[in-house]
Amino acid sequence: MDRNPSPPSSEAEEEGDAVGNTVYSKHWLFSILTRLIEVISPEKTEPSVSPEEIQTELDEEMENDICKVWDMSMDEDVALFLQEFNAPDIFMGVFAKSKCPRLTEICVGILGNMACFQDICMSISKDENLGQVLLQRLCDSDSPTLLETSRLLLTCLSQPEVASVWVERIRENPSVYDCVCFIMSSSTNVELLVKVGEVVDKLFDLDEELMLNWIKNGTCRSVGPSVDDSPEKLPDFKIVPCILEAAKQVRSDNPEGLDVYMHILQLLTTVDEGIQAIVQAPDGGKETWSLLYDLICHELCQPDDPPIIVQEQKTVLASILSVLSAMFASQSEQEYIKMRKSNVKLPFSCYFILDMPLVGSLIRILQYMEGCGKRSVDNSKDSEQQETGRADLNEEDFHLKILKDICCELLSNMLQELTKENTLEGLHQGHLNEQTCSCAFQNLLPLYFTSVESFLEVLREADQTLADNLEKRFPSLKVHA
Repeated sequence: MDRNPSPPSSEAEEEGDAVGNTVYSKHWLFSILTRLIEVISPEKTEPSVSPEEIQTELDEEMENDICKVWDMSMDEDVALFLQEFNAPDIFMGVFAKSKCPRLTEICVGILGNMACFQDICMSISKDENLGQVLLQRLCDSDSPTLLETSRLLLTCLSQPEVASVWVERIRENPSVYDCVCFIMSSSTNVELLVKVGEVVDKLFDLDEELMLNWIKNGTCRSVGPSVDDSPEKLPDFKIVPCILEAAKQVRSDNPEGLDVYMHILQLLTTVDEGIQAIVQAPDGGKETWSLLYDLICHELCQPDDPPIIVQEQKTVLASILSVLSAMFASQSEQEYIKMRKSNVKLPFSCYFILDMPLVGSLIRILQYMEGCGKRSVDNSKDSEQQETGRADLNEEDFHLKILKDICCELLSNMLQELTKENTLEGLHQGHLNEQTCSCAFQNLLPLYFTSVESFLEVLREADQTLADNLEKRFPSLKVHA
């Protein structure tokens, strides 16, 4: 049915009946709240009706009217009116007694709209009983309700005045972890996955302790009654596989959602425990590497894309490369420890790390960034930037610089590990040539001089002519040769 019917206004024309400065009727709104109480009133229950059959659906008129309230609640005057007449308490009654998923969804949605206003958000957030009831909605089996619950939580977490209240509440409710992991690992609803991802991303960004708890988590817990009233046990969830499963679901349909999940992975790598959770998974981190590798080499910033694509994809590229770089460094450290213990030079265990298409992709990103840089210079010569334009440009430059720094760090580490065989493979496949090597050297020097020098020695064994030409273009290398 139509989710956005026209809100009533005719009754509001009566003097004193308007809600604030709106044309909405106080009398009409109050009548809907009263009807809502009646819907969940025990007196409405017929003795012959079993609990499973009670109020599973709304009648069309009631649904139409309550949806109007949902739309109207985006207006601050209406939200304040609902707050004044204890709508949140009425909604708590709905959550406790109603067996109608649609009614639950709408009531959570109205609360989500009301929470957009700071004073109301503070009132909702400080109500401990309401807070606990809302977190329990994450265990709901109804996707629309889960979506509205996630939207409400994200709204509250985005308001600094109350964010800490919700972080603490979530930290003290272990079932939230299980419910969120269950959604990420099993849902195919892309919109829901994106919103849940945004909640997790915000939580991890706000509180490192909570992130550490979730990294270390993974025990079976009871998350509420099942159909037969016995505790429902969820699997032994680990956070990384759940994130990967959600990322796979959203990658094709929602670029913004992919960006969110890649940033969650990046946040995990800011702590040692997060890196270890990735690389010490049963598959040794191969599933994570495989997904990120596929995105970089086959999906993002491709050869047939215009260079400007790097501007559009800069944040997701930076997140992906940051995770790959952390994984690479961790595996390198483990190999070094093995080498010291055995006194023998061991081959790199993660054979997929030294894949030449990835080296080629990293260089292509740097090439595209150079193209964007030239375009920015040309544009600045054509016309004088407005003050806001300069700020936007500086922000763009800042994000591109972050991407470049991460890209250069990973590329330099990979170049140091390349063998003659790897290099010959790269030359044969076209990933390495004078143009791509020149781009790499231009961006890596002088900061990563040692890596470039090491790679040049290997390149000299594979293609002496190319090495000589590069030495001529970069005299500083020849001096140290």
